[in-house]
Amino acid sequence: MYGLCCSGATRFLPLARGCSRLHGRGHSTYDVVVVGGGLVGLASARQLILRHPALRFAILEKEKEIAFHQSGHNSGVIHSGIYYTPGSLKARLCARGSALLYDYCDRKRIPYKQCGKLIVAVEHQEIPRLQALYERGLQNSVPGLRIISAKDIRQKEPYCRGVMALDSPYTGIVNYKQIAQSYTDDFCDAGGSVITSFEVSDIKMVNENPAGSAQGLEHPVVLRNTKGEEVYCKYVLTCAGLFSDRLSQVSGCSPEPRIVPFRGDYLVLKPEKCYLVKGNIYPVPDPRFPFLGVHFTPRIDGSVWLGPNAVLAFKREGYRLCDFNSRDFGESVTYSGLRKLVLKNLVYGLGEMYRACFLRAQLKELQKFIPELSISDIHRGPSGVRAQALDKDGNLVDDFVFDGGIGDIASRILHVRNAPSPAATSSLAIAEMIASEVEERFGL
Repeated sequence: MYGLCCSGATRFLPLARGCSRLHGRGHSTYDVVVVGGGLVGLASARQLILRHPALRFAILEKEKEIAFHQSGHNSGVIHSGIYYTPGSLKARLCARGSALLYDYCDRKRIPYKQCGKLIVAVEHQEIPRLQALYERGLQNSVPGLRIISAKDIRQKEPYCRGVMALDSPYTGIVNYKQIAQSYTDDFCDAGGSVITSFEVSDIKMVNENPAGSAQGLEHPVVLRNTKGEEVYCKYVLTCAGLFSDRLSQVSGCSPEPRIVPFRGDYLVLKPEKCYLVKGNIYPVPDPRFPFLGVHFTPRIDGSVWLGPNAVLAFKREGYRLCDFNSRDFGESVTYSGLRKLVLKNLVYGLGEMYRACFLRAQLKELQKFIPELSISDIHRGPSGVRAQALDKDGNLVDDFVFDGGIGDIASRILHVRNAPSPAATSSLAIAEMIASEVEERFGL
């Protein structure tokens, strides 16, 4: 119903209380298994079990805790939906998702702050792009959006320099790990099971009944982990993030779009300098470049993050410069999509690598917005790795991709191949969409 791509793929431009853990205790059987304990997987599992409380659900997570990777390493921003093409799925999901998320936080008493965001033009040539962004935001029904002058910028952000800015007062910040834990609590309270330390290595149809039982007929899909443990189910939904392409290929899916990991390194303002930033301060996007550029992000704990940059990670879960995995690196650098992306953005990419190595180079970019910043005000902070889906022509896949694979298993499995930013903000709205797709494909 949304169009097709990728071998039949559908493209769309600590444990909680009461949860169980599997430790090689024979077979476990469920109606639906969700692979991946990030925000999208957790929200989708939560939505499904609330819709179908009579069914047995489980979440399989390869780490010892949920939200360990992308969901636990993001900036914590609740986006308002300014950037996305009017009428697109991303725009609609962000608008609905942010409204649902604020309501959810209110109901669950999860702390958040609507500190707002300024998208700041520091040069006059950026003003036309800023005004176009304002028109796009209006078409996306972003609340409270307005263009403000240099004087108004100073009133909202006394230390920020700019000639004009776009003010989005309802942009917020939250701790997404706390959101993920709350989704998990909801899922477990509804009767679901979360099984951690279960890295799925194979998904297959059962050819014969295990141990002479009728289990294979009633639960014809078997998921095996790297320890040889097995889980049986009727249907599978995978939300595997950085490994979504590899996991989907287990059921015969196309290798494209390929996940290429990009690491983003943040700087952190020293506590005594956090007064320099009150809300989110972002640059005006430049359509010539694939990534947004450095920005200022206050955190719910009172700290302020600066950045991130965007450089190729040498390991899919490599958060340090020295982290390296030969398979991950080899797949990235030999992929035609990455080579073409690099050639199209060679100067930009070299600049990002230079700024990643030299703190003063990154500081220079930040000083365009807050000139008072000095090298003594900042230090290196955390990093995150983004699962960037690329096609073979070097284009960033900027929409959702569903896939089912080939053969008998295709009718029993749904892969979420790509869930691009702002997936955290939109997680509850994305979960509604995924749950409806699961219901239609599996006839729940």
